[in-house]
Amino acid sequence: MKVTINYGGQLVSVEVSVEVYEFLDCADHKEENLAHEKRRHWDGREFDEHIVFTEGVGVFSELPEDYLCRKETLDELLSVLDRCTETQRRRFLLYALDGMSYAEIADLYGCSKASIFHCTIKLVQRSKGKSVVAAAAYRSGTKLVNEWDGMTHDYTRKGGVVHAEIMLPAHAPPEFQDRAILWNSVEQIEKSKDSQLAREVEVALPVELSREQQLSLVRTYVKDNFVDNGMCADFALHDRDTGNPHAHILLTVRPLKENGEWGAKCRKVYELDERGQRIADGRGGWKNHREDTTDWNNKEQAEVWRSAWADYTNRALEAAGEPERIDHRSYQRQGVQKIPSVHLGVAAKQMEKRGIVTRKGDLNRQITADNKLLKEIKARIARLHRWTKDEAAKPQSSQPTLLQLWETQQAMRDKPTSRYEALRKLREQAALYNLLAANGITTMQQLHEKVDAMNAQYYKLRGEIVSAERRIATLEERLDMFEKYEKNKAVQRQYVKVKPAKREQFEQSYRAELTLYKAAVRYLENLKTEGEPVTPKKWRSEVESLTAQKNLQYQEMHAMREEIKAVEKLKKAAERLEKDAQAKEKKRNEPER
Repeated sequence: MKVTINYGGQLVSVEVSVEVYEFLDCADHKEENLAHEKRRHWDGREFDEHIVFTEGVGVFSELPEDYLCRKETLDELLSVLDRCTETQRRRFLLYALDGMSYAEIADLYGCSKASIFHCTIKLVQRSKGKSVVAAAAYRSGTKLVNEWDGMTHDYTRKGGVVHAEIMLPAHAPPEFQDRAILWNSVEQIEKSKDSQLAREVEVALPVELSREQQLSLVRTYVKDNFVDNGMCADFALHDRDTGNPHAHILLTVRPLKENGEWGAKCRKVYELDERGQRIADGRGGWKNHREDTTDWNNKEQAEVWRSAWADYTNRALEAAGEPERIDHRSYQRQGVQKIPSVHLGVAAKQMEKRGIVTRKGDLNRQITADNKLLKEIKARIARLHRWTKDEAAKPQSSQPTLLQLWETQQAMRDKPTSRYEALRKLREQAALYNLLAANGITTMQQLHEKVDAMNAQYYKLRGEIVSAERRIATLEERLDMFEKYEKNKAVQRQYVKVKPAKREQFEQSYRAELTLYKAAVRYLENLKTEGEPVTPKKWRSEVESLTAQKNLQYQEMHAMREEIKAVEKLKKAAERLEKDAQAKEKKRNEPER
């Protein structure tokens, strides 16, 4: 359904899901009622975090801080929904509106918890009624007094803060280790009513890492990317045991001089002519513009920090022996989550609805099957990686030998009921034997190393496959546009020759053909503008080459799946051994009658 929102000062009608519509409607009602309540009972202070404990809980049993957080989430949601893929949209709504944890979303979509990337960057601005002292108190779960307005912000009763810490560059005053002194200094130096007070980076912490590993990850990331570049950082780890551990990183936006004093955010730069002389502005002064003294506000810098968080997290996961990886890029940019389907177009879509098989339809059906295979293999390898890692970490005496697992697996085999089933079981046993023999696997540690190598090979193959599929999709689109151009250019030639008095009638008769021709021309002209020559023969040849390469890679994937099946049989055998051992232990401990 459609709603009207204020976007950049203009009212825009946008299509949203039912969940978003209901959230908007509820938020509007609550905002209106809260405004009425404030006019009746609250004083004239800014609607900010201080109300949480000075004024208590509002009429809707919702803390104003929580309400503001939800409103901020909604603003972010609306600003990015139009840039999200359908998968990203669904995951974001589940997290932002339904309150599902990353673990729950991961289970729902069959991906790892670490793969749910979350890294938001926003400013704490006085023009939006924000206080950096209040923000620091809330994030750290402490009580701070804002000397700017005299307000006290007490969040000592707030739960979920498991660690809070301040990190400073070498030339910062030592007293900035005191949270109150640091952020009150920021409040005091910023005189304007619309000042940018601080920058906040919020990141999701991988649940695969221990608390110590999470803390080490955040410290290293903050030091290398912010503190070493001259920023003061105040970060806090939050975890309410709901499956969503995360970190809030508050950063100063004003540079510090070498003497420890606050420097200027920007400087005046005079514009010069070709001779290097200042240019008069005609009002007795000189033309000039303002220039930032740092690059911290550059849009490109935000991308650098997001990319760095993904890199640092992946290194931490690798060091911890975890197979999961995250990517800061969107689905379309990273090209590793899922192979994109091909746009069917109106004609092909209608044909498919009538049961007529099309080339694009067949391609999309194959892509769906390929995506299912990639998703399946990823999930199965991740489970085996965790199992072999845990088993290899056990004392040697408590580890089952591969011989024991082999014998147990043999004993678990059911008698085949048909010749086909007998042949299938023989092939499975041969695959298991070949896996162990060909790789010289005799210990659980060696088995874990094999699974680890399979995991690395999977990510390599998947990246190559998706890259090929994306290139094929691009080339198929080009070929499709060229075919439309070739098919309809004769109609365009006729149209040019038609007398002006009869052109309108011709347009009505051949509207579809002329529209398709114009669209194809615009598409091909844009390619030429971008420096891409129109070479349909070369495109077809590249599609054939990439398809052949992709088919070979899928053969490797299928072979990997057979190896996965073999390792899974050993896992089942280990589970049977453990179950039998537990049963024996229980029987031994039962009192004699």
